[in-house]
Amino acid sequence: MNDGLLDELVDALRCLPGVGPKSAQRMALHLLQRDRKGATRLGDVMTRAMQSVRHCEQCRIFTEHALCSWCSDDSRDVSQLCVVENPADVLAIEKSTDYRGRFFLLLGHLSPLDGVGPKDLGLDLLEARLNIGEVKELTLATNQSVEGQATARYITTLATDRNVEVLQIARGIPIGSELEFADSNTLSVAFDQRTPV
Repeated sequence: MNDGLLDELVDALRCLPGVGPKSAQRMALHLLQRDRKGATRLGDVMTRAMQSVRHCEQCRIFTEHALCSWCSDDSRDVSQLCVVENPADVLAIEKSTDYRGRFFLLLGHLSPLDGVGPKDLGLDLLEARLNIGEVKELTLATNQSVEGQATARYITTLATDRNVEVLQIARGIPIGSELEFADSNTLSVAFDQRTPV
C-alpha cells in the first residue's frame, strides 16, 4: 500500500507484540472495512488509558488510582508480599491460586548489560516497604532466567537483612507432562526441590 494515513495506521498497529506487517495490515483493513465504530472506540479508550493509567504508589501495578485494588483491599494479608516481573503474572496468580497477600511488580528484571538497575525496577520502593516492618513473608515469583534468578538473589538479600522470610515458588515438571519430555534443567530443578510425601 502507498496511502499516507492507511500506511500510518498499519505502522502504528505494529507496535503491538507479535504483530508483523501482514497482521497489522489485516487489522487495519478489518477496522476500516467492517468495524469503524469499534476502531473509534478503541482509539478513544487507548487515549484515555494512556492519559489516566499509572502505577500504584505501593506495588507498581497499573491502576487509575493512587492505590490499586489489591493494595486498597483491607481483606488482603499485608504481612505477605509476592514479587512478580510482569502484570500478567499477577493475573495468573490471582486466577490459579488462593494467594490472599499483596503484590509488588518489578516490570522486568535486573540486566546490567541493558542498563536496567535496581531503581529501574522500583527496588528502592520495595526496600522502603520492607523497612516499614509489616511484611513478614516474601514470595519470589520471578522467572527462571539468569536475570530473573539474579533479581531474586538481590531481593532475597533485601528481605533477609530485614528478617523477612523469603519463599520461592516451586519449579519443575508441569502437571500432566511426562518426564522423558522434560528438558534437563527443568528435571534437575524438580529433582532438587523434591519434597516428602
